Order: sequence, then structure tokens, then C-alpha cells
Amino acid sequence: MKIQSAGGGERSTEAELMQRLLPIRGARVLELGCGRAIVTRLMVETLGAASVTATEVDGIQHEKNLQIDDLPGVTFRLAGAEATGEPDEGFDIVVMLKSLHHVPVDRMDQALREIRRVLRPGGLAYISEPVYAGAFNDILRLFNDEQRVREVAFSAVERAVDAGLFELVDEVFFQNPASYESWETFEERILGVTHSEYHLDAPLYARVKRAFLSHMGPQGAEFFNPMRVDLLRRPAA
Repeated sequence: MKIQSAGGGERSTEAELMQRLLPIRGARVLELGCGRAIVTRLMVETLGAASVTATEVDGIQHEKNLQIDDLPGVTFRLAGAEATGEPDEGFDIVVMLKSLHHVPVDRMDQALREIRRVLRPGGLAYISEPVYAGAFNDILRLFNDEQRVREVAFSAVERAVDAGLFELVDEVFFQNPASYESWETFEERILGVTHSEYHLDAPLYARVKRAFLSHMGPQGAEFFNPMRVDLLRRPAA
């Protein structure tokens, strides 16, 4: 089978799409690459997950997540997608949000095998990845060109489906809204992440800033980022 890799699709937030595609209420969820735990919180408080195990490879962010004390249904773990340390068939749903392409290229296939291992038969994997297109991507690639790793991530999903590790339930393209109040907001949320180190000299910094500010309006800068979700199922047999 062939999985597409083009952009387009409806405008939708990740939360809206997850609510539509996933039976999260009452489910045991493993989130791989939870970042600041924004969606982790949503899955418990809004979508009704019974429990969420939220992993992160960035030790600095993980330590911050451990300070969260108002999510009793959540367990934070320091682990990579390719080796979670979780039991076989322990989860109903696995979620990866813009994190598969951050897995080292030589470990992506192992990460997908790991997802299959920890899913119960019939369990679902929701893998959401950015498409290499759009105005926001044009800014990012000035200092962090992810074309290759995103393409490799898409290919890894395709291989996993072709090999029979998963069944492709659905493939959805959508435009995910993202807004930034100011350049300082962009700098904090994008340039200031602790999971990656960006070294921008003065000319490149100025170029990135100019590119971002060209999208600023009275309400800030708003983008609609092309995304692709592959909804996979571990075969029941």
C-alpha cells in the first residue's frame, strides 16, 4: 500500500481531531513525546482517559513535568519511543504528536515495533506529523530544515503498515492553527525549547525574525500548519 504525504485538508485543532478519531474515554493511553504535557492534560481532563503514561526524552522538560501535581491519572516517564520500558499489551491507545520525526532515524522502525508491542491487540496508534509545507515551515527551515527526517518518518509508518505490524484505519490531512502574540512568544516557544539546540548567529537571527514579523497583524501572527495523522490499529489476531 502507498501512504500519501501531501498537505491540505480541513482546519482543525489536534484536540478536535483526537476527540473525533479516538475512543479515549476510559482508555489506558501511552503518550510518546509529551513535551509540556498540554495534550496530556487534555486527554485526562477533557477527553476522559482512565490513565496516561506520558514519556519525554528531554530531561529538562521531564523534570518540569514531574512538578505537575494536579494530574492524578498521569505518570511521567523519562523514556524514548524505541524503548519505553512498558509492559507488553499494556495500553489501549498510543499517541505521538509531532514526535516521530524527532526519533533518531536509525531507531524509527524500532519505535514503531515498540508501539505495536505495548498496544493490546486491536489497540490504536495515533501518529500526527507535520507536513513539509506552509508559511510556518518556511520560517522553521531557515534554521532547522526537517525535510529529510519528516520524509523518513512517513516512510517508517509506510513500512510498518506494509509489513503487517499495523492496519491503516484512516489517514487525515488537516490544517492545525497556531498563533503567537509576539516575536518574544515565538522565541520562547520555538527557539527556546530544551529538546534541541539552535545556534543562530546574528545575521540568521535577524533573518528569522524578519520572516516571522512579516506575518504579524494586530492580533499577532497566526498560521495554519499542514499536518497528517495516520491512525493505525494493531491487528487483533
